[in-house]
Amino acid sequence: MLYNTNPDKRPQSLLSGFYYLCNRLWDFGKRANGCESWNGFVFGSTEQLQANQITMKKNWLLYYKLHRWPGLILSFFLLYFGITGIFLNHRETFSGVDVRRQALPNAYHYDNWNNAAIKGQLNLGGDSLLLYGSIGIWLSDTAFSRYEDFNRGLPQGSDPRRVFDMHRCDRGHLYAATLFGLYAYDREQQRWLPFDLEVDIKRFVGIETVGDTLYAINRSHLFRGLSAGPATQFRKMELQATPDYQQRVSLMKTIWQIHSGEIFGLPGQLFVDALGLVTIFLSLTGIVWFFFPDWIKRRRRAGKPRRKLMLINTWSLRWHNKVGAWTFVLLAVLYFTGIFLRPPFLIAIARSEVPPLPYTHLDQPNPWYDKLRDLLYDVERDRMLVSTLDGMFWLDRQSKALHKYENQPPISVMGINVFETYDGGAYLIGSFSGLFLWHPAHPEIWNFAQGKVHVDHSGGRPVGDYKVTGALRDAAGRRYMVDYDQGVLPLWHEEGFPAMPENILESSGISLWNVSLEIHTGRFFSFLLSDFYILIVPLAGLAGVMVVISGYILYRRKYRKRKKATR
Repeated sequence: MLYNTNPDKRPQSLLSGFYYLCNRLWDFGKRANGCESWNGFVFGSTEQLQANQITMKKNWLLYYKLHRWPGLILSFFLLYFGITGIFLNHRETFSGVDVRRQALPNAYHYDNWNNAAIKGQLNLGGDSLLLYGSIGIWLSDTAFSRYEDFNRGLPQGSDPRRVFDMHRCDRGHLYAATLFGLYAYDREQQRWLPFDLEVDIKRFVGIETVGDTLYAINRSHLFRGLSAGPATQFRKMELQATPDYQQRVSLMKTIWQIHSGEIFGLPGQLFVDALGLVTIFLSLTGIVWFFFPDWIKRRRRAGKPRRKLMLINTWSLRWHNKVGAWTFVLLAVLYFTGIFLRPPFLIAIARSEVPPLPYTHLDQPNPWYDKLRDLLYDVERDRMLVSTLDGMFWLDRQSKALHKYENQPPISVMGINVFETYDGGAYLIGSFSGLFLWHPAHPEIWNFAQGKVHVDHSGGRPVGDYKVTGALRDAAGRRYMVDYDQGVLPLWHEEGFPAMPENILESSGISLWNVSLEIHTGRFFSFLLSDFYILIVPLAGLAGVMVVISGYILYRRKYRKRKKATR
């Protein structure tokens, strides 16, 4: 039955009445609880109305429970998600800030050169060599018995001193590829000097020389110039696309950049920063609203002043509701994309590719944008080997065209860490997948660390038995593998590697950005939760979506109720 209980609001014409009725039916259809009174119109019988009101109350209590207690627990997680997320969005800005490793759980302490302390070495001739990696650059001898700081000229902080490759040309010039740029060593000033290069990605990952010609790559371009130390003049080269090239990007990267806002450049990052501040604000005001009412009641029973507490509680509730209602869709997207930061959702998308979103940061004309990972000169064939996100390629030095090898070595999605020549035209390839001996012309790949033929397990774990971050050789030619967790391990011998000296331990911290990443992804809490830490991010993300949606539903019902009462 349909009737009007408010004659003052009757439509003035048939057409306007039909339009009015359609709008009310649309509002009615959007509501989840069937028949009820709305703006003077009543649908159904009185008994039906009462039943629906009971259902509405039950549903309201359900949304209330979904928002209140999960929201309280989640608030403490969202606080550190919001704070660390802002740090993660501005790595270079906070690059000079380090945290003492001794202040962190044991997993972050240096022990036997673990935690990617060493990536490689550069022999200088005689009894001298340079060790480089996350510890920066240190001058040592072939017995690894003494260590002298060789970082003068590099900016302060562990991030600016993170070195991916070093090279010494025939004339003795030294070069270093770092996280934030390419450097040359000035022998007169005895310091590293940066090259002022026009790049959108500052991370340089590989350096090679062929005669007097110096080659360097960042993650997007190849640079070539005549080796002259700090006076070297480079020409930037954009490598050509392969014949089967399709403009696609990793789904993981797409979701990550949506989550960080980087997909829209700096404005997008600042916008996500604002959402991080909103997250912090909603968490704090939610905690206030949860605890203050009981506190106020206790003070009232005790006869103590409570006016300031009541004002704070009222203000917190009002703005918690308003800000949450204004931003709930954006927050839901932010929290949902965050679940792909960690397994199991990360594994599901790790190798998937999608077309880049048009007019975004990912829509780049360069086919190799952010895809280059390392560089090595093949002396026998006089050509360059280039490790990329899409596999291993070779490059004629007089050309810009990359050619993909049919036989590909196993390399983790986290990227290549060891890329060295070996005997007989083979190459030593190391990543979080392990350490392997790869020959482009041979179908079999040798698991160098385990001493057996490699068996492909595509689609399994993203890491192997060893998470290889580097490789070393001593004066006697003995090889060592550097594992991320275990540190330096001997290969095919039992000779141990010297321990880390105190001067390196005391001067080597961990960047604030890396600490933030560890906390943001949940790895920081592995000392408490063991392997279950991987559930923190997906569960918190899903819970966050549930909390913001349930909060919005509660707000809209209260808002509509207040709006109805004022009419």
